[in-house]
Amino acid sequence: MPSSVKALGQARPSGAGMAPQTRCCSLAAVQRRLPILAWLPNYSLRWLKMDLVAGLSVGLTVVPQALAYAEVAGLPPQYGLYSAFMGCFVYFFLGTSRDVTLGPTAIMSLLVSFYTFHEPAYAVLLAFLSGCIQLAMGFLHLGFLLDFISYPVIKGFTSAATVTIGFGQIKNLLGLQDIPRQFFLQVYQTFRKVGEIRAGDAVLGLVCMLLLLVLKLMRDHVPPVHPEMPPGVRLSHGLVWTATTGRNALVVSFAALIAYSFEVTGYQPFILTGQTAEGLPPVRIPPFSVTTANGTVSFTEMVQDMGAGLAVVPLMGLLESIAVAKSFASQGGYRVDSNQELLAIGLTNVLGSLVSSYPVTGSFGRTAVNAQSGVCTPAGGLVTGVLVLLSLDYLTSLFYYIPKSALAAVIIMAVAPLFDTRVFGTLWRVKRLDLLPLCVTFLFCFWEVQYGILAGTLVSVLILLHSVARPKMQVSEGPVLVLQPASGLQFPAVEALREAIITQALEASPPRSAILECSHVCSVDSTVVLGLEELLEDFHRRGVTLALVGLQVPVLRVLLSADLKGLQYFSTLEEAEKSLLQEPGTQPYNVGEDSIPEHKVALLKA
Repeated sequence: MPSSVKALGQARPSGAGMAPQTRCCSLAAVQRRLPILAWLPNYSLRWLKMDLVAGLSVGLTVVPQALAYAEVAGLPPQYGLYSAFMGCFVYFFLGTSRDVTLGPTAIMSLLVSFYTFHEPAYAVLLAFLSGCIQLAMGFLHLGFLLDFISYPVIKGFTSAATVTIGFGQIKNLLGLQDIPRQFFLQVYQTFRKVGEIRAGDAVLGLVCMLLLLVLKLMRDHVPPVHPEMPPGVRLSHGLVWTATTGRNALVVSFAALIAYSFEVTGYQPFILTGQTAEGLPPVRIPPFSVTTANGTVSFTEMVQDMGAGLAVVPLMGLLESIAVAKSFASQGGYRVDSNQELLAIGLTNVLGSLVSSYPVTGSFGRTAVNAQSGVCTPAGGLVTGVLVLLSLDYLTSLFYYIPKSALAAVIIMAVAPLFDTRVFGTLWRVKRLDLLPLCVTFLFCFWEVQYGILAGTLVSVLILLHSVARPKMQVSEGPVLVLQPASGLQFPAVEALREAIITQALEASPPRSAILECSHVCSVDSTVVLGLEELLEDFHRRGVTLALVGLQVPVLRVLLSADLKGLQYFSTLEEAEKSLLQEPGTQPYNVGEDSIPEHKVALLKA
């Protein structure tokens, strides 16, 4: 399949009155900000056909999911649809991945429920502020901040969110009422009210889950189509593919039809979604204040109420979206621009807040549907966006009959694959210590999401700092004691280095000269220099020598500028050993330029 995202340098420059190099640079810069210009000139009818199929497939998935995710976010169902179309149009112009679809997701909906108190005004304002933060990060190239959230932390958060979201839908699946949203209270009250389960909701919910599972298994095991297949076989394959791809819409429609049939008879055994606001959302600025029964809440108070959500929501949104984009880009053989992705999702949230959207991000599940449907360009998102708008304009009255247990089944089946049990075995085999931040994040997220992410990140950073502060030391017992730090040398490691060298060399009986092999040391600071100075003095007082070998030019320059007394530097380990063993023919390089090899002097003067 041809890639929709072409290399920017391959585009043909155009324009008159400009030098060729200037035209190329100018066009490349414009294409970086508007990736649509890279693939639109090559758009074909074949791509149009594939994009239409993919867009319809994603649309059939996103409409029922959006209604369900609004429940997770604690908002009226129409807000899920309000959040599902703006990303389709923005990504058409700014996206660098042909596969990614932006919209409401289970994890983002969960975060919104934590920080917006089930108030639509808070959710819309959070979308606007998150978008502004994401745009600023994109323009300032601050995407590297995401690197501090390690893989175990991400997996711990995702697994905890899966459990929280899935268990949070048990009440709807079983028809239980008055269940609190706080996780531990939710677990307690759910088990306490087992006797109040509504048979109709429970049976319908379990049947919907079973149907979704069967359709998913069918989708995973449908054999590929071959041109030599008979037309009837290809037609049946197409019908099966359509049914399994749009399984969410199919199951929700099936449940709504059953509920409507009971409504006609005058008996309703299900809890229904209820009235959904009809029509398209009005275009208006985000609410910078909100009026409640207790008075008016100002913008400053709203920001204070959302607190850590202003950091957690935009960061997790970027993390989820870029992870999805890079994952499918690697499978599709193309590259994505992380900073451009930041701009795309940031602008989506800013513009989405004008149509009452809550924060959105890249959806792994719908992106997978998009890729499996054979999408060729981001134009597939236009079809999805139009389908969502049509649903808002013409189908909202039908959403009344959708049972909540059916939507709960959709959510549970959507989030279940996010709980990756294999990660525990992988970390156990690769590095068992990484299980610590994963478990810390996982457990703390049941208390508060921000505490889980913060605690897990802190544990990961502490593990990293421990390796920096206590680098492993390779010790070679030969004619001369050779000590080599296995990693770089930074100021937290000075005391550990000093202790290791003194233990191995000066506390021996009798004291021994030693060689410090510094080929892995690429930079030093003032603390390291002072530590080396003290070591040289300690060796001098005991009547032995500490020599340095393998110093890189920047490190040597710093040591020379510090004018360390007694510093001896050798180019090779053999020269250092010969000198320390007092073998003739080799002299150490002392701290003057005359004693440094010519190629080193040239580099130092450069």
